[in-house]
Amino acid sequence: MAAPFLKAHLAINVRDLHASLDFYRKLFGIDPFKVRTGYAKFDVQNPPLNFTLNQVPFDSRGALSHMGMQVASTADVLAMREEWHQRGLYTRDEMQTDCCYAIQDKTWVADPDGNEWEVFVVLEDQLPEKTHAAATACCTPASSAANACCTLDAQPYCVATA
Repeated sequence: MAAPFLKAHLAINVRDLHASLDFYRKLFGIDPFKVRTGYAKFDVQNPPLNFTLNQVPFDSRGALSHMGMQVASTADVLAMREEWHQRGLYTRDEMQTDCCYAIQDKTWVADPDGNEWEVFVVLEDQLPEKTHAAATACCTPASSAANACCTLDAQPYCVATA
């Protein structure tokens, strides 16, 4: 029998640790658990996440599409948006958006390196597949490069295309 997981771990590369620390303190509403030269770790309780920042020089946005946190209701999306506003973060809303074969309400923020986070609720799931020409961008903020909705083994997934 496999051991139960305690929490997910996500490590991202950042250009400027200090700028990223300021953003992620506001995003999560907590201070980092550990800070070292070129490294920081947040022990996020809600959602359970071991989140680390690694300062690494790079010229363009990496392969990461985006990150997100699913909540139970539109009221929860709006509450998180309000918390982020109170912490000094600016958001972009997408309400009643058709994303990844579902109708969703969401709000987005971007960190100093352009890594985007969404808080979202799924209002209606398993929408029928649209024709390629009519497909809308999904699962990736509208401010990023062109996007395509695809299926893999009949399951929706999203890719960013440059």
